[in-house]
Amino acid sequence: MSKLNSKYLIVGGGIAGVTCVETLAILHPGATLIIITASSLVKNVSNITFYAKTIVKFDVSETEASSLKKIHPNLHIVYDSLRHLDNTHKIAYTDGGIEITFEVICICTGGVPKLISDSKKFSRIFGIRDTESVENFQEKLRNGRRMVVVGNGGIASEIIHATRGIEKIWVVRDDYISATFVDPGAAEFLQDSVKNCKEKQENTVLRRHIFSEEDTLVSVNKNLKSAALGPDWYRKLENVISSEGKQELEIIYKTEVESVIEKENTSYPLYVKLSNGKAIECDFVISATGVEPAVNFTWDKEPVFGKDGGIAVNELQQTSIPHVFAAGDVASASWEHSAHWFQLRLWTQARQMGAMAAKAMHAKINKEDVLQDFCFELFTHCTTLFGHRVVLLGKYNGQGLDKKYEILLRVTRGHEYIKFVLQNGKLQGAILIGETDLEEMCENLILDQIDLTPYGDDILNPDIDIDDYFD
Repeated sequence: MSKLNSKYLIVGGGIAGVTCVETLAILHPGATLIIITASSLVKNVSNITFYAKTIVKFDVSETEASSLKKIHPNLHIVYDSLRHLDNTHKIAYTDGGIEITFEVICICTGGVPKLISDSKKFSRIFGIRDTESVENFQEKLRNGRRMVVVGNGGIASEIIHATRGIEKIWVVRDDYISATFVDPGAAEFLQDSVKNCKEKQENTVLRRHIFSEEDTLVSVNKNLKSAALGPDWYRKLENVISSEGKQELEIIYKTEVESVIEKENTSYPLYVKLSNGKAIECDFVISATGVEPAVNFTWDKEPVFGKDGGIAVNELQQTSIPHVFAAGDVASASWEHSAHWFQLRLWTQARQMGAMAAKAMHAKINKEDVLQDFCFELFTHCTTLFGHRVVLLGKYNGQGLDKKYEILLRVTRGHEYIKFVLQNGKLQGAILIGETDLEEMCENLILDQIDLTPYGDDILNPDIDIDDYFD
């Protein structure tokens, strides 16, 4: 058995794990650091753009894990997976028989797809979460005639937007699309993009590098999933057209999948029964119903877990075991949140948690005090849905306001959708779709809790430059 020793140990090569490594490279470059990653490719954040103090847009790409050595000279990469964690003696054991002694550890193992119940029975039901599953999806899409997409989050939305040349049945349990991120009004705004997705694709400019089929992906252990997808993963699907050459979409609302039956000697191999009594024949089913924390190793002493199944962490990303930290999708934010922040397992928060964990780990090693980062004061997320820039701020859907709020809207069809959520005359959240240039102003209004009552509906009057009010 090989033995290694390190001051810091990071488990996982996703956004949280890599951000933790990058932050430690700045804070403690002279310390020994080991990262355990299942794949030779890890997730890397680049092209960071700040729209305001807490609103950040960035690109997520895959890069060789070995490139991390350029920023941290004392980094050692272990291409393996964690099998057992001995918290009493601070020793980690890998599947490959490596024994790693450490002082502090950060668990960044991410999440795994929540698949529909029948997914393990059939090879034609699968989830989209990592780069390997995208390759599988591409191959099926080439010869597919009809697919059923289950889920209503970002991945399901972009599958619908990006794929063409195949019949699509979109099964959502809500009464409008993209419910994870937006409200019914924004969903209607985005619906126009669904109807005209072919035009949107032809006019989209790709501004970031996406790995092509010729690029190398090495998975050291084929039983392990490679790092999760970046926000532009679906670009790989845009030019894959089925032999049928069809482009049709049906959305079935307020419905879930009850069962899937595999049929032989029929026109389609799968028979999907829905909760509304309808049955659909299709070639394959895409299960895109979110993720759940991935804790696929054993412990001698377990930390406390949150209600959502994640490892419970405090405001410093520290678990109930003092030398164990956790960040990203595997972590459950169990501290008392600020008034305008909540946990939603997104790329943005994985990056924030990874950086915070690194700061706290460094402070613990050096016996220093550390405060929680300012980014946890306000929920922010910047993404793209159906070709539009989408910025979510604070309690953008009135989360936790007990329906005691009012909404101001400004909508220009095909151009912008602006929604303000106000309570007692103060801005609590916002949805900004399109190039609105209101991000910084909205951030300040939410954080400062300025009384907007004197301005009335002029706040969203298109004939008034509302930025002038708050310069």
